[in-house]
Amino acid sequence: MGLLTAALVVGGAAGAVVAAPFALTAVGFTTIGITAGSYAAAWMSAAAVANAGAVAGGSAVAGLQAAGAVGLPAVASAGVAGVGATIGLITAILI
Repeated sequence: MGLLTAALVVGGAAGAVVAAPFALTAVGFTTIGITAGSYAAAWMSAAAVANAGAVAGGSAVAGLQAAGAVGLPAVASAGVAGVGATIGLITAILI
């Protein structure tokens, strides 16, 4: 593995972990709840309609809101880092 490849893999992993909270906030999953009129609000509405008026605990919407409120758990951070590293590796291959 060359130096550029290593830098892109590490940078992709670190960048993804740093960017994840900003991405959650951008779509409407914030520390104080779901932002009205956001994508998150639309997802929550659809989940509630599909589940007879309630958002199921353990659903994707519930998990994303929890992550938006308190941050990503270690397992999710590792997954996000893996995705970022993969993107960095693909970028290195394409360069």
